[in-house]
Amino acid sequence: MTLFFQEYGTGHPLIILHGLLGSLDNWHTLSSAFGKKFRVIAVDQRNHGRSPHSDEMTYGAMASDLLELFDRLALSSAYVLGHSMGGKTAMQFALDHPERVNKLIVVDIAPREYPPLHDGIFDALNSVDLPSMQSRQQADQALAARIPDTAVRQFLMKNLSRDALGGFRWKANVPVLRKNYAQLARAIDSDNPFVGPALFVQSTRSTYVRESDSGDIHRLFPKAQISSVDAGHWIHAEAPERFSELVLDFLTSSQREDTGEF
Repeated sequence: MTLFFQEYGTGHPLIILHGLLGSLDNWHTLSSAFGKKFRVIAVDQRNHGRSPHSDEMTYGAMASDLLELFDRLALSSAYVLGHSMGGKTAMQFALDHPERVNKLIVVDIAPREYPPLHDGIFDALNSVDLPSMQSRQQADQALAARIPDTAVRQFLMKNLSRDALGGFRWKANVPVLRKNYAQLARAIDSDNPFVGPALFVQSTRSTYVRESDSGDIHRLFPKAQISSVDAGHWIHAEAPERFSELVLDFLTSSQREDTGEF
């Protein structure tokens, strides 16, 4: 699959992968900031943003998409950063193609299997009668009936766009994402660990990464550093200065000894 991407800056390539129901647009501010030091390549993963839709939605497929992008751009290797679902894609890619990943950054996700945390969100998106919507405000009000949290709703509303006839549609392939949600929740595993430098950034206000996940993280990524940030699951949006400090320090300095502590 030929993924849509956007580039910022010059230097060593840094791939950025968004989370479920997100897009590269969510990372525009930090992509611009990181672009001052690196050649940032922000990606829309399959069934998201401006990338093609497909009935297949697995981490193996998304890792293959990323390999195609590397080859298309003639990237022998790159830094790879992924948030949430994008973090699992990044882990899968690093395990499958370790020679293409110089350093790995995984944001607020662990390799383990997760329970169905997004069923309510999919139900809410499907409850909006898009053909009857006359404005974005009307669609937002319809979504608010099931999702009262303004921040979550604003994030989801970034998926709303006009179709060729002037009506509304979701950019994300919501039916396929819902159908394949069990695949997206599954664990990432491999018999061969990624032995390169890795940074796992954990939120202190979400339960996506727990202290008990440290064992699986270090089994698959033995050189992993684990750092905490006082923020919710969208660390990069809620604490951008602290997050960018961690990322830049990791990418521009030599690998330090990991204590294994959260």
